Amino acid sequence: MDKPAKRIEVLEESQTIAMAKASRQLKAQGVDVINLSFGEPDFKTPEHIRDAAKKFLDGGYVYYTPVCGIPELRKAISEKFKRENNLDFAPEQIVVSTGAKHSLMNLMLVLVEVGDEVIIPTPYWVSYSEMVKMAEGQCVFVKGAEENNFKITPKQLESSITDKSRVFLFSSPCNPTGSFYSKEELKGLAEVLVKYPNIYIVADEIYEHINFSGQHESMAQFEELKGRVVVVNGVSKAFAMTGWRLGYIGAPAWIATACDKLQSQFTSGTNAIAQHAAIAALNSPMQSTKEMCEVFRGRRDVVYERIKKIKGFETRLPDGAFYFFPNVAYYFGKKSPERTITNGEELCNYLLHEAHVAIVPGSAFGAEGFVRISYAASEADLLKALDRIEVALNKLD
Repeated sequence: MDKPAKRIEVLEESQTIAMAKASRQLKAQGVDVINLSFGEPDFKTPEHIRDAAKKFLDGGYVYYTPVCGIPELRKAISEKFKRENNLDFAPEQIVVSTGAKHSLMNLMLVLVEVGDEVIIPTPYWVSYSEMVKMAEGQCVFVKGAEENNFKITPKQLESSITDKSRVFLFSSPCNPTGSFYSKEELKGLAEVLVKYPNIYIVADEIYEHINFSGQHESMAQFEELKGRVVVVNGVSKAFAMTGWRLGYIGAPAWIATACDKLQSQFTSGTNAIAQHAAIAALNSPMQSTKEMCEVFRGRRDVVYERIKKIKGFETRLPDGAFYFFPNVAYYFGKKSPERTITNGEELCNYLLHEAHVAIVPGSAFGAEGFVRISYAASEADLLKALDRIEVALNKLD
């Protein structure tokens, strides 16, 4: 029979990628679609980073790299952790991969045995659950309350722990909600986790520098969890380097060694040009990142004021990343001449074809009744998109 292995059949396609694909198909037909489904900065990679890549490429020494990353980059990442986060990860504890998504998949395959439980606060980034599924683990979802900015409490975390718990996986700042955990909130979670030494913590910090409300805090800062926290990061968001595909981890030495071994049989070393560009990004002043973040802050504020005027869109002001995650359950049960809206996916499909705006249903992130709107687009496009959304929603009875 012409069919893939069962692991592929049970795998869900990323709905963020699916919505982007659908919007591209409409664009190819000549439809003016505004795509607010992707988490991709609409800025160019800063010139000094591009220049570093060109200089390396012109040298002609573009050969295979060590699986875990070139020494100069691992050193730069180690120094970044110390300089920006006061974390001690030696170069030997760093593994460079083809994007932070690759880093996360490595970790699930390294840490999760068949039947192990991975605790994931919801809403969560769309790929977490499928990564656990590929590792043959079990997801244990813990609902972050909307009134608590979608963050979980220590009590909720402890009540989710069983003798099968192996990993606690979360992001801060969070995709899709834009919420982030304060030091005090992380400490509360750490005080629970310290009692369960068999649980490893995977902290996805890819949005570290898209932060509007204060200093980024890492779970890895707590001495009582030393040797149990893996920090996942990369260059895509902070340096507008999505297409360069470069992520990395700082991890306990045995986890780094295991990821290196696994990666040697998947991709080997990450693209050499991207690695040299990443050195330039990490070793240079953060001025371009700060400027980009301020632009995102301005867009966030403009979009917030506009969304508040749309009937039935209940939203909170996000503290980081570049997403809004409004509650849209008001529209469930509403009708157009062609359809009845019964869930978020149907609402997003309606808006794609009626308003020509692509957004992502909250069900993709474990939160039915919400939608994710990316504001990584120009202010003009954002306002045009929200105008279109409002017009389309007003057609529903």
